Amino acid sequence: MPRPRSQAKRSRIVDLAMQHFAESGYHAARVGDMAAALGIAKGSIFQHFGSKDGLFFEVYKRAVLSFPKYLDAPPEVRANGFFDVLHYWLLRTEHMLHEDWIPYRISLLGNYGTDLSLRREINRFLVTEDPYGTVAFVRFGLDRGELRRDMDVEMIVSILDWTMERFQDALLTAELDPGLFRRQGEMPEKKEARIHQFLAVLQRAVGVESTSPLQARREVRKLTAANLVGKPEKY
Repeated sequence: MPRPRSQAKRSRIVDLAMQHFAESGYHAARVGDMAAALGIAKGSIFQHFGSKDGLFFEVYKRAVLSFPKYLDAPPEVRANGFFDVLHYWLLRTEHMLHEDWIPYRISLLGNYGTDLSLRREINRFLVTEDPYGTVAFVRFGLDRGELRRDMDVEMIVSILDWTMERFQDALLTAELDPGLFRRQGEMPEKKEARIHQFLAVLQRAVGVESTSPLQARREVRKLTAANLVGKPEKY
């Protein structure tokens, strides 16, 4: 275990590196610039982390572990069920991004802007550490009778991880890099419609064949994804 002084130094390096990687990207960020900003030797960073990959991996882990878990949703949201929890976090994505954009930028870099060998380490970390509490969340859905019991639990966990990661990344990228995935200036109603469409597809894939509370509320509000998509856009 690192000594307290050494641990404090590692933490300072990670703090600064997170800012540098978020602002410059993985490939453009320079360890020498980080060392100069900290007033330490470049070799000191390599001594603590071994390589630039090792440093970014520690930065990525800190960023991801700062995110809330699925079951950290408010009690009243959890009471409405599995798919309402997903809906809550998808709607919260933009708000959390505006509160602190750096961890989300690091997450995107780890998912799409790093080399294959580093991405392999990131995947292993996500599977073994389960930072979002996906396994417990899936068991929550099973206990409520909202998820299919004819599917392997690990399969449901994998489907949720894969689809939520990609869809949430698309929402994040729309804010951090407008126009990369789709045209800029997307109306809030369209974003809400895409969230509902995504949840409807996911519910058909892993949910039981019954109307979820989220769908029921949508019917009461007369606000369906089809209605929104069919309306002409106003500028």
